[in-house]
Amino acid sequence: MTEITEVPSPFCGIGTDDLTIQVDGLSLKVSENGCAVNTPAFEQAITDTKARVDAKEVSMEVAVAKAAELLRASNQPVIGGCATDVNGMRGLMALADHCGAVVDNMNFTGARRNFLALQDTGWMNTTLAEIKNRCDYFLVVGVDLEGFAPRFFERYLWNQESMFLTDTSQREIVYIGKAPSGDASTSPAGVKAKVLPCADADLPEVMAVLRALVKEKKVVAENICGIALSDLKIVAEQLKAAKYGVVAWAAGALNFDQAELTVQMLSEMVKDINTMDTRCSGFPLGGKEGDQTANQVCGWTSAYPARARFSSGFPEYDPFLYDSNAMLANGEADVLVWVQAFNAASVPPQTDKPTIVVARSGMVFDKEPDVFIPVGTPGIDHTGHAYRLDNVVAIRLKKCRDSGLPSTADVLNAIEQAL
Repeated sequence: MTEITEVPSPFCGIGTDDLTIQVDGLSLKVSENGCAVNTPAFEQAITDTKARVDAKEVSMEVAVAKAAELLRASNQPVIGGCATDVNGMRGLMALADHCGAVVDNMNFTGARRNFLALQDTGWMNTTLAEIKNRCDYFLVVGVDLEGFAPRFFERYLWNQESMFLTDTSQREIVYIGKAPSGDASTSPAGVKAKVLPCADADLPEVMAVLRALVKEKKVVAENICGIALSDLKIVAEQLKAAKYGVVAWAAGALNFDQAELTVQMLSEMVKDINTMDTRCSGFPLGGKEGDQTANQVCGWTSAYPARARFSSGFPEYDPFLYDSNAMLANGEADVLVWVQAFNAASVPPQTDKPTIVVARSGMVFDKEPDVFIPVGTPGIDHTGHAYRLDNVVAIRLKKCRDSGLPSTADVLNAIEQAL
């Protein structure tokens, strides 16, 4: 048994880099600093080591040849999932360019809410380092942050040392919408987060009123979707009085119609506060299972985020038209390539179209795909890079074991060469 320290995680999105992993052959055990997200992801056992075609084990070469055959016969393939590291995503983009595929990240429908607001009016956002060193007031909107990233508070709000705060335990934490699922948001001094609960569908109205209060507009109602107007007034005044306020949300959790308008409302409120004598920033949450990595690599190779088509010989972006699930359902797409190197539970959507799966070992299917090629997980089976949720840092992932499984990049590059 060997022990590896200071292991970075590609699973939680927040750049956790202090895990201790015990390696015994192919078995991994998180012995220090694990969490509900990272521990099961690292400790998942390897069950598949051989590629399969039509449910029969074959060599890698045969599986690659079959995948190339299916893509060669396709009029409009789609590549979904997109959960991989930087090199894997490079290989995916090269394959998409070669066969004219649509590239669609599995979480793009949520991310689209952010992109639409960003493209329309822009935003002022911050980084994890700025939160750790400057934030004195933290507002969480519509998401259980502890459930999203269990160690967020420990690493970025209740940190003992900060460059610009003398006592981080005095930070104020406020939730609007969902309540925290545990006690991670409780300060080291024992002060619990303030919670103003409301239904997800009521967030647009609540956020509109909060922005109006920030701008000192008159609001007649005394109760907004179950929240007392006086409580929202306190939040508005606290945001304006803070030295460095941060407003966090997760677009994927805002699952209601026109949720992008709520993201825009939050972003515009942040801008409003910055016209006053203080500082405030937004903080969109995401980055799990390669979300940010996929959009980053798509961005600096094609000038667009995921949900772009390459069949015209150049990238075409449409956040609505190139939805892979819709394209498969209405017959626009005739082959699905599913890339998922992080989460074996994230299976491809049900379809009667030929399916090629390049995914983490252990994936179980209701319907066996035409081609299944198990690959190593970045940060476990091979080195790599993955972007954390604030997009400013590409985490250098370590190799923890010798599984013999190929990387996503190796497989996708081989399929492209076979074309």
